[in-house]
Amino acid sequence: MNIGIVCYASIGGSGIIATELGKRLVSRGHCVHVLSSEMPARLGDYQPGLSFHRVETPSYPLFREPQYLLSLANKIVQVAREERLDIIHAHYAIPHATAAYLAQQILASARGACVPRIITTLHGTDITLIGSDRSFSEIVAFSIDESDGVTAVSESLKADTFRELGVARDIRVIPNFLDCSEYRRRDVSHLRARIAPSGERIVVHVSNFRPVKRIAAVIEVFARLRRHVPAKLLMVGDGPEMAEATRLARTLALADDIDFLGEQDHVVPLLSLADAFVLPSAQESFGLAALEAMACEVPVVASHVGGLPEVIEDGVTGFLHPPGDLDAMAQSTLRLLTDEALRQRMGEAARASAKRQFCDDKIVPVYEGYYEEVLEAPPRAPARPPR
Repeated sequence: MNIGIVCYASIGGSGIIATELGKRLVSRGHCVHVLSSEMPARLGDYQPGLSFHRVETPSYPLFREPQYLLSLANKIVQVAREERLDIIHAHYAIPHATAAYLAQQILASARGACVPRIITTLHGTDITLIGSDRSFSEIVAFSIDESDGVTAVSESLKADTFRELGVARDIRVIPNFLDCSEYRRRDVSHLRARIAPSGERIVVHVSNFRPVKRIAAVIEVFARLRRHVPAKLLMVGDGPEMAEATRLARTLALADDIDFLGEQDHVVPLLSLADAFVLPSAQESFGLAALEAMACEVPVVASHVGGLPEVIEDGVTGFLHPPGDLDAMAQSTLRLLTDEALRQRMGEAARASAKRQFCDDKIVPVYEGYYEEVLEAPPRAPARPPR
């Protein structure tokens, strides 16, 4: 198949999964064309059959802001014509699925044109944040309903989509995935000796530091831990909450015990250091960072929200608590830091769960089969029924 993948280039679950999916599809013999405003962080070295197409958005005085939606739709049309795309796989509902729909209509208007099918993958905030905003809800729902196929990364997100938008179509749940041969615990004893020279326990958090990740809560949980056990906290990532997080660390006199490492392309060595991973998010439609930690034998202490219970088995591969119960999160994390047998047992169970359910060799063929199913189905009726 010739597949166009539209995604965000920034560090984040949707861009990572879209890029990794493209690379795996190429390894299975397909041709993949990635469209984005910039080179995605995980695209990596050249692979035959994998191409990147940059979407340029010119600035004109007439427009108050760049018209990325229109530039993206135009680029999809160009690539679809030149490469005879079978599938446009839009990761994130807007603007990607909307641009794909517009491009599909343009291509359909040309006699003899190859008109690709659209598959939209919902990743989370495109539904729970943007989709629920009345400024965008109608166009999000329309773009989903007019896609030829729709997937969501968790049952929780599927339910959120039906509840928030009232869409009237099938949504297939295909969870996120990772390369289990890459995401595995490594021997980093030399690195641990530098970061925790006195044998301190190590807690890790990885995110894009947006408000939904509740970065201050990570530090508050760590502050509770430090009253009982020597420990270090590694904060991996960057974003709008960074300044507040560093301020809070100083206020709580924890600056010497918290390392803010910024964005890191390679997190496996850092996860291999961890005794526990803390993720007190207000909402997670899947929790890719939690899965990455689990694959590296790190038990996760997280909020009982969204899709996290579909990834973490409470009491077996990690601990789940209400988002506001920071005392309980701290207590569970403390158990992992002070009971090595428990930490090791839960870490091994976490790794086994990740391998059983979420490795790329299990999930990518599911996407591949869904592509074939959508291509073989008759075209959908173009009009949405009244809501």
